[in-house]
Amino acid sequence: MNNLEISEIKSDKIDQYKNFLAFGLVNDEENFRITPNDDIDSPFPTKDKFDSFTLGAYKDNVLVGIVSFTRDGGDREKLRHKGILFRMYVSKDFRGQGIAKKLINVLVERVKSISDIEQINLTVISNNTNAKMLYEQFGFFTFGSEPNAIKWRDKYFTEDQMMLRLK
Repeated sequence: MNNLEISEIKSDKIDQYKNFLAFGLVNDEENFRITPNDDIDSPFPTKDKFDSFTLGAYKDNVLVGIVSFTRDGGDREKLRHKGILFRMYVSKDFRGQGIAKKLINVLVERVKSISDIEQINLTVISNNTNAKMLYEQFGFFTFGSEPNAIKWRDKYFTEDQMMLRLK
């Protein structure tokens, strides 16, 4: 894709990140676990470390997509073999251009270089078939579902848990 750059967003760019995410939380509210109110005072979602990072997709130097990764359980010894892909979002105006695929590919390749991460987990709203098909292209598979996992505006959403085994 021409003029597309994937690079790490560091915590010092929290305002840029939060402004972009806020738009998604309003315009795609049914695909997120959090609301704009949940995010108002929250810190940057990752720690600027090799195993806790956020990637941004920039088209002509404009942020058009994000995805984050962190270890499951932080530094808990019994959970260090797992990581979580979360807050995957591409602006509606830029969907269908392969941006989400590129973000996930860069994330997965970076995580593969972390020797003790054996799997990546994520959650996705069950009826978000486009997202699920995208994750499946990378080898993610559904290993569980939680009915009524999310309740928003008197509507319930089932969430699927997906996993990619790296080792």
